[in-house]
Amino acid sequence: MRLICSLTSPYARKIRVVLAEKALPFELVEDIPWNEATRVPEFNPLGKVPALVADDDSVWFDSPVIAEYLDVMHPEPPLLPADRRAALPVHQSEALADGIIDASVLAFLERSRPQETRSQAQIDRQYGKIGRGLDALARRLASKAGLDCGQLSIADIAAGCAVGYLDLRFPDFGWRDGRPALTAYGEALLARPSFRDSNPPG
Repeated sequence: MRLICSLTSPYARKIRVVLAEKALPFELVEDIPWNEATRVPEFNPLGKVPALVADDDSVWFDSPVIAEYLDVMHPEPPLLPADRRAALPVHQSEALADGIIDASVLAFLERSRPQETRSQAQIDRQYGKIGRGLDALARRLASKAGLDCGQLSIADIAAGCAVGYLDLRFPDFGWRDGRPALTAYGEALLARPSFRDSNPPG
């Protein structure tokens, strides 16, 4: 398998963690979609990473689909419940964590613009989404709604990647403030070997 990714992409990190947790060998192909010479559109017409080229040369994108593909093809250890009803809260929590990442990426891109074209209103809007998303994640964690249910799930991995990306891009955001249970949960995830080995370069 080949994983086309950027080392700082939290979505690509999600798949790197999945591959590590399942002990699946793969070739990491670094490609930054923003670069002029990028080949990412050859694998994903949307020009986004990650993209996975499977052993049968089939190509899969984006991260929720890749994760489910890997869980179907390599079911041990399972990252989703086999029962589709039981899997629904896991998918919902994964979507929430991915949404936090979405808002974080948009805020980072907007903040990276030149001062004269930057929109503070847009940044603040994304910050609001991040804060509300983290609070919702904390509530779902408290009620075991697809998170921290005794076995690592794709939702747990997505949550770890979300808070890890905040540490990378927004160390002053304070996602830990007032969220002690989420803090302990996030720190435990980030301490796993699969997360340590995929820690993005600063």
